[in-house]
Amino acid sequence: MTQLLFEIGTEEIPASYIQPALAFMQQTSQAKLKELGLGFGAVRTVGTPRRLTLAIDGLQTRQEDRRQEHTGPAKKAAYDADGQPTKAARGFARSRGVAVEDLQIIETKKGEYLMAVEEIKGQETGELLPALLDELLRSLPFPKSMRWAESSMTFARPLQWLLALYDGKVIDLTVEGVQTGATTLGHRFMDPGPVEIRDFDHYQEVLTAKSVLVDQQVRREAVIDAVKKAVSERVGDKGQPVLDEGLIDTVTNLVEIPWGICGSFDEKFLALPDEALITSMREHQKYFPVVDSEGALLPFFVAVNNTDVKNKAMAANGHERVLRARLEDGLFFFNKDKEKPLADRMKDLSGIIFQRKLGTMAEKSERLVALASFLAERLAPEMQEDAKRAAQLAKADLLTEMVGEFPSLQGIIGRDYALLDGEKPAVADAVHEHYQPVRAGGQLPASLLGALVGLADRMDTMVGCFAINERPTGNKDAFGQRRLALGIISILRHHNLHLSLIGLAEQALQGYADKVTPVEDTLEQLIDFIRLRFENDLIASGMKQEVVEAATSAGFDDLMDCLAR
Repeated sequence: MTQLLFEIGTEEIPASYIQPALAFMQQTSQAKLKELGLGFGAVRTVGTPRRLTLAIDGLQTRQEDRRQEHTGPAKKAAYDADGQPTKAARGFARSRGVAVEDLQIIETKKGEYLMAVEEIKGQETGELLPALLDELLRSLPFPKSMRWAESSMTFARPLQWLLALYDGKVIDLTVEGVQTGATTLGHRFMDPGPVEIRDFDHYQEVLTAKSVLVDQQVRREAVIDAVKKAVSERVGDKGQPVLDEGLIDTVTNLVEIPWGICGSFDEKFLALPDEALITSMREHQKYFPVVDSEGALLPFFVAVNNTDVKNKAMAANGHERVLRARLEDGLFFFNKDKEKPLADRMKDLSGIIFQRKLGTMAEKSERLVALASFLAERLAPEMQEDAKRAAQLAKADLLTEMVGEFPSLQGIIGRDYALLDGEKPAVADAVHEHYQPVRAGGQLPASLLGALVGLADRMDTMVGCFAINERPTGNKDAFGQRRLALGIISILRHHNLHLSLIGLAEQALQGYADKVTPVEDTLEQLIDFIRLRFENDLIASGMKQEVVEAATSAGFDDLMDCLAR
């Protein structure tokens, strides 16, 4: 039993490509080895922006010898009246590499047939690996790929080197002019020279010494430590970084070794809504915000560099200049937006198309108001006026400069602007919450008001799409209707809301009366679609399929009653 080590060295790969590529390498290599009949032990992958690496321990050294049985022509067609083999028998024997006299006769349901037994000698693993690795490399999928020089293949970024070892020996392989070897390269700037590798443990040790933390988990912890250290050195115990998990993951795959730099920005930018500041730092620059012990933003941030620098002040100044330009834009947009109240923007929604057949966002807004009012009347009559107001304002921030610059702030900026305009806090919160959950398992609306507007928004979109036969099929789901259906289910469950889904869908369909002629069975198919999402969600959570299906078959119109069953 031996080890395989395969490293694909490249130009810098985008951070979001790395983890999916490593997962593909792990899964596909295991599948290929099983196809070849080769046993193996632990399969590990590690990677950085410049390398994707696969290590497989305990690899079987050769295939087992095996027998393969091949059924041939019927006995009556294989021998003539004198018992001599016919052309069919001789041809079958020749095709299977056996003598005619070695053919066997077997009894099947269809009668007697010839059978040839082929003795297949197993190949040495070393003979099989070049083709396996070549296929693995060429089949790696990426969101976007490129060609380079005279290359005919595509890859995320140009190949620079290939390390391929089996049992400590180089696997002979050439891909687009790049020849495999026993060497890897260190950090591009801090220690770029080549170094010879013996095995995976040696590989990790050598790269660490050459300023590359190749293991993502080790590098991730180093990112966290580097960010904390940078804040401590600059701010002391007066501040702490906001360690967003998603940002940590991204930054981990942007560097080969992390070095934290703490910079600052003008306090005037603290006038911006917190989310706008954080988005400018996190999404555009990949910087970590810094807050005080109360969670209030401080005028500091942490950038993570791929190299160490002697003059940290100069490095911080460079990051500060870049961020300042972003924040100046944000402050300009914010001040410009404040010149026009959110309510005054509603009429301009007529200039935004919701869906070609379903009209504008202004028309969607009107339907949203009617549907939110319908829900409030049945579930919380005391909230009816607030529900109408929140629904009126729900989409108004789509026309703001801030959402134009930072689309992820829709709803969040709407809440902030609603508060600045003097709207009720409950209404402002509902403007934000109606988008929740943004994704499966995401945060749900905390308030009932936000839940009502969110239900209305989702049902309006789904009914409209089903009415024009714009339904999810396979990988096609233009309006994210699977996500919308799960959102409806999650909101109903979270707030324990008893209502008729059919009644809500019928009410939503009335809003499209002047727009579309619904296709046959629109509502039935819509409810079935939501039911299927509900069943799948429960089964995925551990409930037995037969129990779930029995409950839904007894009635699904009131989801909470169905859940109680």
